[in-house]
Amino acid sequence: MSTIEFTKKFTDLKSPLNAFAYNLTKNKEDAKDLYQETAFRAISNKEKFRPGTNFKAWSFTIMKNIFINNYRKMKKKNTIIDTTDNMYFINSGATMIENDAGRNILMDELNLMIESLDDSIKAPFMMHYTG
Repeated sequence: MSTIEFTKKFTDLKSPLNAFAYNLTKNKEDAKDLYQETAFRAISNKEKFRPGTNFKAWSFTIMKNIFINNYRKMKKKNTIIDTTDNMYFINSGATMIENDAGRNILMDELNLMIESLDDSIKAPFMMHYTG
């Protein structure tokens, strides 16, 4: 298949591919990015397309795989960097408290820490905390 034929076939799929991209991402800008990345990958890998293969299914599979790979990358990046002096790395999934007992223990520890503060620090903190 020539480059012109390939590009025409891909261009004919623009509307259904954009709809599929929006269905996957639920975001207009992310859908545009997904479509563009799909177009880039499809065109740069056009020699891998075998004649007789369903072109629409091939293109949609590329898009679905890009979306899945991006989703997995984002899930791995779910670590938040705290830029304080000590540079803590916090995994947001591991900071959840699953029961009231754990929450009560943490509140007791927090109250002890607040009580141990110097009055010059504790008073403004409590004013801010209580509103």
